[in-house]
Amino acid sequence: MSNMTELEAMSEGLNRLVKIALDTGEASTIEEAQRIFAGYRMQIAVGGDVADSAVLQAILLTAANCGARAFLGGVSVVGACGELAVSIPGFSRIEDAVTALGAQIDDRIRPDLPTLVIGDVGGADVEPLALRATFADWCGGVIPAASGVRLAETGSFTPAGVLAGAIGVAEIFQRVRGGMPMACRRVIGLDLWDLHRDWLRGGSAPLLEHLPSEIWIVGMGNLGQAYLWTLGLLPYGRNAARLVLQDTDVVAISNLSTSMLTTRTMVGRKKTRAMAEWAEARGFETSIVERDFTPNFTIARREPSVALIGVDNALARQAVEDVGFGRVIEAGLGRGPQDFLGIDLHTFPASRPAREVWPQTGASDADITLPAYRAMLERSGDRCGTVRLAGRSIGAPFVGSAAAALAVSELVRLCTGGKSYELVSCHLRDLQDITAVVGPALPAFNPGSVAAAA
Repeated sequence: MSNMTELEAMSEGLNRLVKIALDTGEASTIEEAQRIFAGYRMQIAVGGDVADSAVLQAILLTAANCGARAFLGGVSVVGACGELAVSIPGFSRIEDAVTALGAQIDDRIRPDLPTLVIGDVGGADVEPLALRATFADWCGGVIPAASGVRLAETGSFTPAGVLAGAIGVAEIFQRVRGGMPMACRRVIGLDLWDLHRDWLRGGSAPLLEHLPSEIWIVGMGNLGQAYLWTLGLLPYGRNAARLVLQDTDVVAISNLSTSMLTTRTMVGRKKTRAMAEWAEARGFETSIVERDFTPNFTIARREPSVALIGVDNALARQAVEDVGFGRVIEAGLGRGPQDFLGIDLHTFPASRPAREVWPQTGASDADITLPAYRAMLERSGDRCGTVRLAGRSIGAPFVGSAAAALAVSELVRLCTGGKSYELVSCHLRDLQDITAVVGPALPAFNPGSVAAAA
């Protein structure tokens, strides 16, 4: 095996969250970084009422899924049992789905593990810094469990559950990593119907009666799979929505650490085909496009006119308004050890065209003077391969899931007459400091909708 091939394989197999320890200089080898992350564990304590709530189940399943990919020491779930009220292909019971997602079922709450509480769980057995994930209608977030505060937990808007589950894992991750003293000691969440409202008030929102029926999704990585995960938890009946899935890549080992639907059996397969298989098992109708997203094609009249974009490519982002979509919702995530918790969401048309929002491709900010990359370079002599590996972005499934909750909420508001935000910029390090800019008045637009299932 050549040195270049060795570094390429290392890059494709590198856990994108473990890479934090390399990029901060905390670890001098990949093995050392993996040992650090192998010490991270978390626990989810579940009440019996979770069996009766689709949104509480969305919280649980999202937290278990994200946690199993981020906490290499393991995720234990206590109290999960009952029939699924949401659709997870291949499963009918909560405990089976949780296990398949990579968590372990336990029979007792451990007082020494960082804990996310969901539903009716007694406070006596949980650790002092336990967080409660809670929701009301379109509002979702986390609150210190010791406060006793809990929202009404009424409604069926599952993206609020995705958001709460993702934030819960993000808070516990920041706690075990250190550097954020307020993690697990604060109230943090959003009202997905109106991002300017106080989410703790559990503001009212329309009933979830209509869902988008046709969606084009570009990119089947971290964001694209988080979009699919979030859409799949919505109350769609079978054959109720048509999806076009576009990507050119194959599933790599590294996708296991970032992407909500990736399993080991998918490695080496085209992402579009693996995701289409999952989506069809969920009950969606799918088509696939295996070509780069560029401005030199035009969508046909009968193809989806709404696009969810999830690519880390400025050239593709510049082209999102050029192919004929009526509305575009595009999200981007931070890359480095300081900004990987960042989320930017744009919708188009907007007051600024996409080519102004994304004016250039940007240069790599890879730092190969850090100990781990310096050692790789000295061993291999392959500077290009080392720069390529060092330039890989850090990725976290809980950040992608939080971004997907925002993007899918934007999409559902199109079907319910809610406001549209042309820019949402936030950071899971401090979600209170959110920028949400309402878009300009636009001509009436019908994205295509279908009645939500009972």
